[in-house]
Amino acid sequence: MTEYIVKRIKQGLLTITGQEMHPVWEMADVNSDFTFPWENEKAPKTNFRALHDEQYFYFRFDVEDDNVLTYVDEDHKMEVVHSDRVEIFFRQDEKLNPYYCLEMDARGRVLDYMTHYYRDFDYEWSWPESQDLEVKASTNTKGYVVEGAIKLSSLEGLGLLKNRTLEAGLYRGYCMKLPEEGLDADLRWISWVKPDSKDPDFHIPSSFGKLKLEV
Repeated sequence: MTEYIVKRIKQGLLTITGQEMHPVWEMADVNSDFTFPWENEKAPKTNFRALHDEQYFYFRFDVEDDNVLTYVDEDHKMEVVHSDRVEIFFRQDEKLNPYYCLEMDARGRVLDYMTHYYRDFDYEWSWPESQDLEVKASTNTKGYVVEGAIKLSSLEGLGLLKNRTLEAGLYRGYCMKLPEEGLDADLRWISWVKPDSKDPDFHIPSSFGKLKLEV
């Protein structure tokens, strides 16, 4: 299974801003292994970084996008599905019963939900404690940035952090056109791990890798 090492930092070094990169992020390995799994074309660049300290798992996506599209009507979290976004799915094990999804757009809106295999989505679910999940984002001349911090205790409480390892999928929804009346948004799909599926689908066991927290 594809792995990424999450480097450890001292407590209190990193503050989430969702904007310019804090120098502490230079300590993180850069994961740029994002592709169009179902297309032959080269995908626009997506860089993922992660760090952790004694209390938090931190992540940052730097996304190249020359036309960031964000759908805003009532500013509801479900509008994220019609927008440019990055995604992290966390699972307990390969059975995917359940697994937990975070989809985050360039406004910093978070669509958090619980799912059971196969595609049994519970959009009423939200991260157990709001203070345990923080996400901030911004646009820039190259695209957009999404940063987040998740309390390790909440990941443990959901049965997701085991043996210092998170089984996670990292994805991107690349929006080509916002929704129009009667039509959904036009999206292309980018992934860290190439899923074993002929058709676009991240909600399967083969789309996950491992994020291993350094001691």
